[in-house]
Amino acid sequence: MALPASRPSGQTDRQVTGAAAEQSALDYLAQQHLRLVMRNFRCKGGEIDLVMQDGEVLVFVEVRWRASAQFGGAAASVTRSKQNRLIIAAHTFLARYRAPPPCRFDVVAFESGRMVWLKNAIEAG
Repeated sequence: MALPASRPSGQTDRQVTGAAAEQSALDYLAQQHLRLVMRNFRCKGGEIDLVMQDGEVLVFVEVRWRASAQFGGAAASVTRSKQNRLIIAAHTFLARYRAPPPCRFDVVAFESGRMVWLKNAIEAG
């Protein structure tokens, strides 16, 4: 993942790195033939980094970046609490549909310079 040479005014290094990770994830998923529906959907209950369409399936994507695997790494940072906030945000997003499509939750994790795409990483129960 390439980071920008300079950061936009008012943004922290962490925000710039997070935005670069989201863009890298979006670029990769688009190469895998997923189509962007919405970026950074926010509601009172949580936020979804990317909402993508994979054929008939609506995909809610959480993008995580960690410099190293210390403390469990990027994928492990999607805690049960974070999963619950993602599910709440997804329910809010789906409220706009008369008949919601099939859905899944994916995680795109960046750590130690590599990316891993975990399909169907979270179960909404």
